[in-house]
This record gives sequence, structure tokens and C-alpha cells, in this order.
Amino acid sequence: MSGLVSLVGAGPGALELLTLRAVERLARADLVLYDALVSPDAHTLAPRARWFFVGKRVGRPGIGQDAIHRLMIRAARRGERVVRLKGGDPYVFGHGGEEALALVSAGIPFEIVPGVSSAVAAPALAGIPITHRGLASAFVVVSGHATLAFEPVLNSLEPHSATVVVLMGLASRTAVAATLLARGWSPRTPAAIVWSASTPRADTWKGSLAALGGASPPDGLEDAPGVLVVGEVVSLAAALGPLTAAAPPSLLAVGQGH
Repeated sequence: MSGLVSLVGAGPGALELLTLRAVERLARADLVLYDALVSPDAHTLAPRARWFFVGKRVGRPGIGQDAIHRLMIRAARRGERVVRLKGGDPYVFGHGGEEALALVSAGIPFEIVPGVSSAVAAPALAGIPITHRGLASAFVVVSGHATLAFEPVLNSLEPHSATVVVLMGLASRTAVAATLLARGWSPRTPAAIVWSASTPRADTWKGSLAALGGASPPDGLEDAPGVLVVGEVVSLAAALGPLTAAAPPSLLAVGQGH
């Protein structure tokens, strides 16, 4: 008897930004394998499941990818419903494709439950639309974990031809800025760093591309995740956000009768 593995995107952080399908899959799960950036509050959505941390953070020991594959496959072969809960979207820098291929090779039924990627959500919640008529008609998302991951893409861009969004790039912000400046981007190009988007700790630094490398995190957010944004659209943040109006009632709370 074979179970089902759901590769589920948890969105940028806030529970309200999970999809209804993600919430339903969590409610029915027997086992949840979750990443480092998943909100601790997500446990409330899967009260009957066993939770097992399989996250990875830069510079810290973590479980290997092959071990994650084995955990999913073993549980599914026992007939369990497995949720592989990943920050953002499963197929955006989250090893989702590797996990899907491993499940295919093992003959395990699986599904993808897309999530809201922080590549789009983090700038938006900080008042930065990553495209805007007259300012940017395209955007590029790169991983900042290594120079080899972002440098070829950034060097291929004409200066100011697109909004640049960098995930996992806080440690590489100086190198990212240097690459764009060497490519011909103006030092005055607006830039931003959005920390802990969608959470109560969210904060945003805004400045110029020339100053991006020297930007420091706010107190208490030294280890928080962050998204880099470079492009003229950052200039709209002064008028567009972040929103301060009272939030509408949570659909999760309404669904639970609160």
C-alpha cells in the first residue's frame, strides 16, 4: 500500500499566506517534514501529525538531501500521508525538483501544492511591485548563495533592464552590488533589503545600489532571512507601503470558528 507525498509551499512566513489546499493537506497529514523557515505556528494546522525538522541553514549542520528522500519514501510506502513543507514555493530554490524526481524513481505518488514565493511576496509587502509600467517590465530572480549562482545571470542583463531579486543573498550583498556596478548599473539605482517578510518582525532597509553592501540588519534580525531587491521600482516603496491599516479577520481563524 502506498501513501501520498505532498510537496507543499508554506509561503513567506505568515500562516494566512498558505493556500487553502496547503492547509487541507496539513490537516490530513500523518508526517510533516519541515524546513527552517516554516513558521512554528504551522504546527497548529497539523495536530495529528508527527513533525520532523529537516531544514538547512547556511553554516549550520543539517540533514542531507538523500536522507530527506529516504524519509519521504519510507513513510509513503507505509501508506502514510506525507507533507514536505517548504518555505515559499517548492520549486523555487527549494530542492523540490530533486525530491519530485526521487519520488518518481521510487514509484511514489506525489503532488505539488504551490506556495507564495518570497521573491514576489517580500517586495510586495514592503511596498515594492517588482514590475511597474514605465519602470520595469521584467524581473529576474537569482540565488545569492554563491557567486557562480548569480554572477552569470547578472552579467547577462543590460543595466536597468529588469528588477533584480536575490534570495538567500544577505551574505553576498556586497558581491551582488559589485557585479551590477561593474556591469554598468548606476550607483544611484534604488535598492532594498526586506527582512522577515510577512512576520511581525518584518523590516526594510532602503538605499542605493552603491550602499547595498554596507547595509546592516536591524537589532534582533541578524540571523533573519532577507530578500534583496534592486531596481527603480524600489522608489515606489515610499508611497506604497508597508500597509499599516488593520488587517481583515484571518480566514484560518474564521475556518476554526474563532
